[in-house]
Amino acid sequence: METLSDVWGHLTTTRDAPPTWAILVTALAGLVVVGSSSSWRLSRGLITIAHEGGHALVAVLTRRKLQGIRLHSDTSGVTLTRGRPTGPGMILTALAGYVTPSLLGLGGAWMIAEGYVTLLLWAVLVLLACMLLLIRNLFGVVSLLVTGGAVFALSWFAPDEAQGICAYLAVWFLLLGGIRPIMELQQKRRRGRAPDSDADQLARLTLLPGGFYVFFFLLVAVASLAGGTVLLVPFPLTFG
Repeated sequence: METLSDVWGHLTTTRDAPPTWAILVTALAGLVVVGSSSSWRLSRGLITIAHEGGHALVAVLTRRKLQGIRLHSDTSGVTLTRGRPTGPGMILTALAGYVTPSLLGLGGAWMIAEGYVTLLLWAVLVLLACMLLLIRNLFGVVSLLVTGGAVFALSWFAPDEAQGICAYLAVWFLLLGGIRPIMELQQKRRRGRAPDSDADQLARLTLLPGGFYVFFFLLVAVASLAGGTVLLVPFPLTFG
């Protein structure tokens, strides 16, 4: 019978990085998924899960009362909280959404760079399980169960090489996919179609313009992509 130390030892077992060409292929695949309209429509919901999870986590950390999360079939979502309508807690909660996918990608890149692929997969499962407790609609429950089931199957049944490649692809997807919603947000704001976006809520809370917060979101996302690239891609490039 395995003890907790045995389980922890398994989770923290490190693995060697795949060949450089394989890392670059996963980066290209992530770019294609994010850049293609058809694949983006199918995968964008994963970014929404991270976005709303970021709102929820910061709401809890700032001691706001978390009422629940809803995920919708159009890939939108909403996190409901109670507390003071102004102040640092509300500001930080609103700030968290758009930067969370990129920051998760950066954290995942660090774990992969250290060889902790299995630990990364199980950390994702724990986060999804915690989020599942907060979901308040059927589509959200199904989305998390499908996502969690796929991650569990990968971590339990797939060979180590496949787990590593999928982990790289997922991290690239978060790093690249964290940028596109910010660009889409600014396009909607220019057309007057997002009056209650996170950026515009922050503008009303702080008196700084909404465009400032869009720039802040983008700065964090680009910096995370740059940092993740440094962590994931061995420089100088070698293909031997």
